[in-house]
Amino acid sequence: MNDQVNPVIIVGGGQSGLAAARAALDAGLRPVVLHSGAEPVGSWPDYYDSLTLFSPARYSTLPGMPFDGDPDRYPHRNEVVDYLRRYADALDVEIRTRTRVVAVRPGDSGGYLVETDAGDELSAVGVVAATGSFGNPYLPILPGQSEYAGDLRHVAQYRRPEPCDGKRVVVVGAGNSAVQVAYELTKHARVTLATREPVRFLPQRIRGRDLHHWLRVTGADRLPRPVVTRLIRHAAVLDTGRYHDAITSGELPRRQMFTRFTADGVVWSDGTTDAVDAVIFATGYRPNLDYLAPLGALDQGVPRQAGGISTTHPGLLYLGLEFQRSFASNTLRGVGRDAAHVMATLAARVDRRPRLSRQARPTASSAERPTPPVHADRATDGAGE
Repeated sequence: MNDQVNPVIIVGGGQSGLAAARAALDAGLRPVVLHSGAEPVGSWPDYYDSLTLFSPARYSTLPGMPFDGDPDRYPHRNEVVDYLRRYADALDVEIRTRTRVVAVRPGDSGGYLVETDAGDELSAVGVVAATGSFGNPYLPILPGQSEYAGDLRHVAQYRRPEPCDGKRVVVVGAGNSAVQVAYELTKHARVTLATREPVRFLPQRIRGRDLHHWLRVTGADRLPRPVVTRLIRHAAVLDTGRYHDAITSGELPRRQMFTRFTADGVVWSDGTTDAVDAVIFATGYRPNLDYLAPLGALDQGVPRQAGGISTTHPGLLYLGLEFQRSFASNTLRGVGRDAAHVMATLAARVDRRPRLSRQARPTASSAERPTPPVHADRATDGAGE
């Protein structure tokens, strides 16, 4: 098979994979999306039930399709699932669900061979790794952890507070998920938030506008990675004031991170002990890219890349990495810009590629007006998780 018939294979059918498919169409390439789940909505159905976006609907879109309804509301998790479902349907590209990629290997003429769990081997002119990180939660190992007899889990496995009714719970972490889940649990359980440093807060609204308005108008959302990583050294929690008030009032007690587990609880940094029924770690995620190991494209699980473009394998691209190119890279509002950028480099590399009709694009309902197609040299508005 030659480049005219070989597609660009996109691994992952969440927000990053769908943005990649859109950008591939804009670049005249033929995308094929391989997604391990039952439908192309990423990991959103697996997040905790009460989750809402941290950004308003008007700043929470992929290229070409706005959220319907009030643009200033904060969409619920289920609304995001519905949005991604509609976006995938409108793309009109080949999406293979329940298809897990197990390995990517070098192919002929500089392309790639993509192996699936069904034993299929697909040829590709390029590969986009868009599997995100939700499938690879980071759970630190602490002394005594193996002897702890209580319920120990990552926040990726948390759904709702009711199973913790009347229990003693410790939530570990200082980011948005940790604080939101701990606060939610205070209505059902005796909760302590365990952090290594005091929780830092960012105001959700400034001068009557959501923070994401100011990120957009100031250009902060598009600051390059080197600048962002110098400016942002610690996690911060978006807050209207209720989380800060809960912690300072003692409604949600915070303690210095515990030093070890016991069989029935934890030992705090001051040497005191507590019996604890459950410990929930909200300690982040790591890239979920094991299928690239046969290529030698990873360094201890971390992709060797610059701005989403592999530094080891031409035609290998990444999307959805934290701070990949900007503050918003792994969000709904930012991944479209990154997708256009990386797909333009792949299109330039392919000498001959199919010239597709540019009519197959996500379109909104009759009450909506879709934005113009994204191009490699024009960024779009959007929003994030």
